[in-house]
Amino acid sequence: MKEPHLLRATAAPDSFAPLAAAMAALGLRLGWLELAAAPPAPLPAGPAAALGLGVLRAVAVGPGLTVAAKPLRGAPVLRDLLREHFLGCRLVLIAGEAAPEELPAIEPDGGEDGGEDGRYRLVAGGGEAARRLTAAALAARLRRPG
Repeated sequence: MKEPHLLRATAAPDSFAPLAAAMAALGLRLGWLELAAAPPAPLPAGPAAALGLGVLRAVAVGPGLTVAAKPLRGAPVLRDLLREHFLGCRLVLIAGEAAPEELPAIEPDGGEDGGEDGRYRLVAGGGEAARRLTAAALAARLRRPG
């Protein structure tokens, strides 16, 4: 299994609409992982009650959406989450207060309009200069093997 590229998202999901569109145009899949310090809410009542019974997994399905939940023992393991939920994704944006700080960050570079113009800054940390790329250029880089 080829592991996806990981970037820490520093803005709301809608800021990455140009990136999502550019990746889709190249046939690449994009994932979003929200790592919260507390359990996500709200969980539909049925699955929440089922989890209280000790079921292995609870799933709610409606038109256009599936919500799956399972109990965790211990802290979430990023590698396991990627394998279980993001198979086939070329890039996963990881957001939330529990997102790993050591990951390079991606942020809109469009000023007040966020990422609407499709420009992003990649900040690797460690004193490296930020890279500025358009959504199309970033998607093209992700398309390359390796």
